[in-house]
Amino acid sequence: MYQIKTKRGYNLLEVSSALQKSIRRGDAKLAGYFAVELFESNFAEYAWRRLLTISAEDCWGVITHEIESLYRSWQVINKHKKGRGRIFLAKATILLAMARKCRDADHLTNLVYDQKNINDDDVNSILSECSDVSGIEIPQYAYDVHTAFGKANSKTKADFFRDEQAALLPREAGLFDDLINPAT
Repeated sequence: MYQIKTKRGYNLLEVSSALQKSIRRGDAKLAGYFAVELFESNFAEYAWRRLLTISAEDCWGVITHEIESLYRSWQVINKHKKGRGRIFLAKATILLAMARKCRDADHLTNLVYDQKNINDDDVNSILSECSDVSGIEIPQYAYDVHTAFGKANSKTKADFFRDEQAALLPREAGLFDDLINPAT
């Protein structure tokens, strides 16, 4: 069987697998090595497709947007001087290796949808509940300073910042958390 090899003699598919598995394990140095190996072996577009997929399959949050921006930056540099701009690939690889990991998107498509871990009766029941909105009440927390009802009930921006900060789930620490008076 024919195998595509990289510049240093690795099997292309094995390099791709090692790239993803090392990112998944947070090993930026090894992931970076394999990303640059793909780049230097004239598989830059393939490497970028893998990184974009990894960002969706393995990483938590909105990091795909950052990887896409780095990809576009690489395209600008590469357009003017072919073979340049591997720094963008390196940065994307490091960001992915350091990112918090979560495989929910992959699990949703493969374990929930493909394996039908939600049965059709449950789906139909949920859909019928959603179409009957007459019994769903607006939650009290929606009535903040930004609504007429909230203003009429003396809701303030201070209330809004405090209450919404306390309600964040899951919550990441923020740069300005100290400016918010936590709810007691």
